[in-house]
Amino acid sequence: MRAQMTSQIVKESRMGQLGTTELLLILAVVVLLFGVGRVSRIGGEMGSAIREFRRGLKGDETADDESNTETTSKK
Repeated sequence: MRAQMTSQIVKESRMGQLGTTELLLILAVVVLLFGVGRVSRIGGEMGSAIREFRRGLKGDETADDESNTETTSKK
C-alpha cells in the first residue's frame, strides 16, 4: 500500500515537467512541420533579437548614467 502511494506521489510531482524524450519528440514534430531550413532561420532570428534586446537594455543603463552625471554636474 505504501509503495503505491509513494509511486502515485512521484507521478503527481512529475506532472507538467518536460523530460528529454518529450522535448525530442516536440523538436521532431516542429522539424517535420516547418523543415530544417526554416527552423534554423527562426532560431537565428530569435538569437539576434535577444542580442539586440540586451544591447538595448545596456544602452538604456548607460543613457541613464549619463543623464544622472549631467544632472549632478549642473548643481
